[in-house]
Amino acid sequence: MVRTITLGQWQATRDALRRTGDRFLALVASAPDPQAMATKDWTVADTVAHVRSIASLYTSILQPDEVPHPFPDVEHRIQTTTVDTVAEINDIVLDQFPERDTRVLNDLLDGDIRQILDSTEHADPATPIPWLGGSRVPVAGVLAHLVNELLSHGWDIARALKSPWELPPADAALFFELFLIGMIRQDAGGLLGPQLPGRRIAVEFHSAHTTPVTMVLKDRRVTLEETGLGADARITFDPPTLNLMLFGRVSKARAALTGKVRVSGPRLWRLPEFLRIVHLPENSYPRTGTPR
Repeated sequence: MVRTITLGQWQATRDALRRTGDRFLALVASAPDPQAMATKDWTVADTVAHVRSIASLYTSILQPDEVPHPFPDVEHRIQTTTVDTVAEINDIVLDQFPERDTRVLNDLLDGDIRQILDSTEHADPATPIPWLGGSRVPVAGVLAHLVNELLSHGWDIARALKSPWELPPADAALFFELFLIGMIRQDAGGLLGPQLPGRRIAVEFHSAHTTPVTMVLKDRRVTLEETGLGADARITFDPPTLNLMLFGRVSKARAALTGKVRVSGPRLWRLPEFLRIVHLPENSYPRTGTPR
């Protein structure tokens, strides 16, 4: 399944990063107490520091010959991590990045976003970039991942401030379409852990904002197929809700009860096994104190 990233998708991703970055910075600037808890474990300042650490990492991996790695002590661990050890990397990076003045953090994050946009202005959005665990992600996927970081952690901070925070479905869909599917199409590396024998499980994914796709899991490796070839389960989703669910902010039961994530198919009993292996590092993104 070779698909190109269209100029429209690339421009939408760049616009979303610029727009979401500006909204995130304004939200942080409005916080009366940066030491207030944004999640069970992180303050508002901690959360902004986490987002900024990711943005600074991306300035480096997008320009490896021009920008030094911001966290050289964990560079090797980043290359060998899995979805189940990302939380450890986050803890180490936050310890190595002690800045917690949100005014300083906002300036640094704003500079990182500008640098990322400037450095990729003429880039081929499909160019593969090394990411966690030996995986490879297209340039557009790297930007889409940062958009999701801003959206998701903006959601955390806004809940703590009792402020409105929009999760535009088209912007949220970039994470699934360009990052997650883009990584599987390029190379997921060892991100899911060591290869183990297992049966074939096929799951279709559909939304109004993404291209229909089927993920196939076998031997702890995920590949892609065109839809319509016969799947065990089908997931129809609202992109913001799926992202919040995947990262542990909204429970699977809540997502299902709202009708924003719906499952169907002839062999639904295989879906839990699929999701147990094909999952994202929700433990690296602390769950907010009040479940939804």
